[in-house]
Amino acid sequence: MKLSRRMVLRGLGGTMLSLPFLEGLMPRTARAADSGALPYAIFFRQANGVASAQTTSELGAEPERFWPRTLGALTAESIAGRAVGVLDDHRAHLLVVRNVNMRDFNYGDGHARGAMQGLTARGPVVEGAGGGSESGGESIDHRIGRELNPQQRDSLVFYAGRRGGWLGGPCLSYRSSNVRRAALHDPWNAYQTMIGGPGGLTPEAREQLLVRQRSVNDLVKAQLQALQQRPELSASDHERLDLHLSNVRDLEVALSCRMRADQELILQQQAPGYDSTDGTEVLATARLHMDIAVMAMACGTNRAAVIQVGNGNDGDTRYRHPDTGQLMENFHYVSHRRSSHDSSGGIITGSDLLHHHVDVQFASAFKHLLDRLVAYQMPDGKRLIEHGVAVWYNDLGNGPAHSARNVPFVLAGSCNGFLKQGVYVEASGGGNPNHNRMLNTIGSAVGLRNAAGGYLDDFGDPALTKGVLSELIA
Repeated sequence: MKLSRRMVLRGLGGTMLSLPFLEGLMPRTARAADSGALPYAIFFRQANGVASAQTTSELGAEPERFWPRTLGALTAESIAGRAVGVLDDHRAHLLVVRNVNMRDFNYGDGHARGAMQGLTARGPVVEGAGGGSESGGESIDHRIGRELNPQQRDSLVFYAGRRGGWLGGPCLSYRSSNVRRAALHDPWNAYQTMIGGPGGLTPEAREQLLVRQRSVNDLVKAQLQALQQRPELSASDHERLDLHLSNVRDLEVALSCRMRADQELILQQQAPGYDSTDGTEVLATARLHMDIAVMAMACGTNRAAVIQVGNGNDGDTRYRHPDTGQLMENFHYVSHRRSSHDSSGGIITGSDLLHHHVDVQFASAFKHLLDRLVAYQMPDGKRLIEHGVAVWYNDLGNGPAHSARNVPFVLAGSCNGFLKQGVYVEASGGGNPNHNRMLNTIGSAVGLRNAAGGYLDDFGDPALTKGVLSELIA
């Protein structure tokens, strides 16, 4: 068995199982320096802004329901009752950032401006094109993959929600100007891509996995048994391996449970959630994408992932009311406070509170991601969440104005001590756009550098002020 920094077991039908870093199998001289702790970034996008304090023509004074009460150290009291309060279990890992302002590029539509600028900090290829817009530059996730991933493989891009729609569905990740990237839609196909490599699974392996309901662990059983008997493995190696194999099995079970048990050819059927308009199903799909992303980060096969929920304005998705379980109006209309995207529609009663309910559901999904990152213990004794950063961000500041100012960014994880933790801070920049500097900071935390070897400071539109947000750096 050839050893490398990250091991991959190969089994029946071309299946592959990437394994976590096992310190016992590395040369002694490499163990201290190579802990398997390369930093990563996972971006989780929410559309339509958040339910924050504002005065609207539709509802009047709307109370604060998203941001912590005070700047500084996060406490249980400062986030109680707010959407970010759902993340209280992970408060020590959080970096909540206000006053992140996008540039008001003329995309012709606020949703297009926010979605396509969100990870690129670039203006449109054609100004004022609205739904026909494309971003004018590379996205930060692709830059991370291109420069830092093994074999420069692409970052992972996942999508949950009805295919197509406003902005064509997946609209966040760009390879370069005007070159939008496709996304992995069905979690099962995404998982097969991960376990089967670029060529996918052979028919034999698919038959074993789908019809006979065997696990990938079963298909590499002989290799696993040989590995587990290696005397060099430490007790922590065995614990780490057991956790990883358990997570593989749990993910397969979750994916299988979302498909009809009596279907013989599961791959030819659509799982109900990933192409749904029901917000509960859509967010369940997003959680499965998160599970796949976390496994990729833990195994070191990728260092960047994007998880998009809903199309450009999430206008097809209807989330459920937490008290009644009934489907609410579509999220786009809720964010406008009207049963239309403009003043032609009637006011939706209590839509600011409905918007808050959606924010809470996104916070709960983000908590699932953080729970998964905390579950992985790395060879240096730290949890996977400490080695990278998970980013819950928005396209817009709030609704219904859909401001480009005060766009929410909630970060979790320090990237090996690079980022501050457990605090609520205000980004510098005053009235100037500083969103590009937020992306510069995240890129620098993961390991990107400028041409001179310093922190990444020139990502995004060249007309924007360069630099990082130093108040985020520990």
